[in-house]
Amino acid sequence: MEKSKIVRTVIRAGQEPTPEQVREIEAAAARPAVPDEDAPELTLEQYAEMARIARSRRSQQVKPVVALRISPETLEKAKATGKGYTGFLSRLLDNAINDPQMVAKSM
Repeated sequence: MEKSKIVRTVIRAGQEPTPEQVREIEAAAARPAVPDEDAPELTLEQYAEMARIARSRRSQQVKPVVALRISPETLEKAKATGKGYTGFLSRLLDNAINDPQMVAKSM
């Protein structure tokens, strides 16, 4: 097997890779993955176990959908935070409900 040196390059968000980098990426994608002692080929049992774990984790991470009425001003402020504002609202509510002073203030 041919030894090649590892080249690390940071490509920043919005930065286009150079034509040489594109060729290197395409060449790497065309090479087959070869298992070795550091990364052996997985058995069917290992794949099955990984699938079981993934299903278990997914089921634990599912959040229930809840309809909630909020003021137009609050919605406008949340949307102003940008894409993903519903996740932001979820985290904000999580933080508030776990703060006894915030809960008492909101009752």
